[in-house]
Amino acid sequence: MNRKANVYFNRILAGIIEETGNRDRKKYVYTYDHAYLADPKAPPVSLTLPKRKESYSSKTLFPFFYGLLSEGRMKEIQCRILKIDENDCFGRLINTLEEDCIGPVTVRNDVELPVSGKRNRKRIFAGTANTTSKEE
Repeated sequence: MNRKANVYFNRILAGIIEETGNRDRKKYVYTYDHAYLADPKAPPVSLTLPKRKESYSSKTLFPFFYGLLSEGRMKEIQCRILKIDENDCFGRLINTLEEDCIGPVTVRNDVELPVSGKRNRKRIFAGTANTTSKEE
């Protein structure tokens, strides 16, 4: 299964993070957006991921992104409400860090909309669940 999401720094598209492979052979790739790279004032999303044209690749989720994930009770609540496996770090990343994230980095799940043109998403904000419906 392949999944990807856009990474934003202060609401400016900074790059794309991807998960490829299957459960036994996952690979994570982070690639900076060309326009973001061209902006000399745009900082790297992390000191561990300096700006460069080449993609970063890892067999595990990059520590910077892993560090943005909730832990403990909040992790349990998010996973239960969103029906995400607690061990699915990428799933948690792309479903919980769209808006309620500490710091300037957010991750937005830009998955294609179903044929109906609508999707329902449950979001976790400050420990509460809200269901929203987005239309194309």
